[in-house]
Amino acid sequence: MEHGDAVPIAELLDERRILLEVACRMLDRPGEAESVVEETYRRWYGLPEATRRRITAPRSWLTNTAGGICLDRHPPPGRPACVPDDVVGTVPDTVAGIVGGTRPERAEPAARARCRLRMRHSRPGTPEEHDALARSVREACASEDAGLLVSLLCPDATAFFDGGGKVRALIGPVHGSRQVAHSLLTLLGHRPHTALTTHPVNGRTGLVAHYHHQVAAVIGLDIADHHIAVVRVVLNPDKLRSWNRPSPLAGPPSTPW
Repeated sequence: MEHGDAVPIAELLDERRILLEVACRMLDRPGEAESVVEETYRRWYGLPEATRRRITAPRSWLTNTAGGICLDRHPPPGRPACVPDDVVGTVPDTVAGIVGGTRPERAEPAARARCRLRMRHSRPGTPEEHDALARSVREACASEDAGLLVSLLCPDATAFFDGGGKVRALIGPVHGSRQVAHSLLTLLGHRPHTALTTHPVNGRTGLVAHYHHQVAAVIGLDIADHHIAVVRVVLNPDKLRSWNRPSPLAGPPSTPW
């Protein structure tokens, strides 16, 4: 697990907005901005884990990298070659360059298999119990009560964070009640313009995090033996589009895990 990639919802979305603004300003071709941001995060996750840990200002690194990608795409004459720091809200970084590397192998398939086995041999919760636990998780996150949150989780709870490589989210499974609680509180703790509500998620009570009235995360919960065994957090902007443009006649959209 990489606590360095655990960031609050507000910071996560502001960071992505900044990168899109940089790409739009430098290229003057809004249609390409999204591909620049995707490439920027691809390079971030392509760094060796030890290298990422040494970067003390990830937002500056990402901003500089996005700018470099834009310059490599030969913007039209007269376009700015850089973006002022006050536009992106960062201080200049001293990153010497982009370090190559391949994305490390993930332990996620094995972790998911263990979770499925655990759920198969555990006592499932009733809808009422599921609803009560989800509401308690919301309360614990809103009040930033780590003790309460840990008590709601199985000791060997596992959390999965799906950022799709398009936001700076945790990239591997998180194991253990205290570690899962820490990651959730970092992501979902009370911040200005951030709201966390209970909401149906794939037919069961889950959680939805909003930032400035935009759905920023959808959280599904699996229950076993009266505690939360698995937490699935969707942060991938592509998978959240249906949540941000719901049909007035349809029920809550499903979230693919």
